[in-house]
Amino acid sequence: MQRSLTHQNPVEIFFYIIIFVLYSSLATLYTFLPPMFAVLFLLLARALKNKDLPSLLVISFCLVVFEANNAYPLFSSIIYFYIIYKFVLPKIKQNFSCRPCILFFYVVLAYGGYFLFMSLVSSVFLQASPELNYYIVYYIVIEFFLVSIL
Repeated sequence: MQRSLTHQNPVEIFFYIIIFVLYSSLATLYTFLPPMFAVLFLLLARALKNKDLPSLLVISFCLVVFEANNAYPLFSSIIYFYIIYKFVLPKIKQNFSCRPCILFFYVVLAYGGYFLFMSLVSSVFLQASPELNYYIVYYIVIEFFLVSIL
């Protein structure tokens, strides 16, 4: 029984998962590699907009891997991204018309907003607040260029 060449989507999704897990492991070891957090935010927003369930599951899995590598609470990034997608992004798209401005806000919301969200979660659950390091500015610049390409 042969596999149809037109239906390669499950193989492609599995390939992306393997690549992201390997890259995420390397990004944990080498801090000059950005964690692709804003790229995942953009891809999650596109998957929600298109109602693409396989892509949504893959991106959610990649976000869980990101949380596990950085010791964040489980599903916190998914909850944060969904809240931002439903309440903040429509207002940004309504107020700004230039695509680079919108993409810049995506990247800043992904990193800066998630830091503020994690600070709120840590204060509610009486945990140590996350530390803000200067690599975030570097990550914002690099991922802004990557998101602009997408």
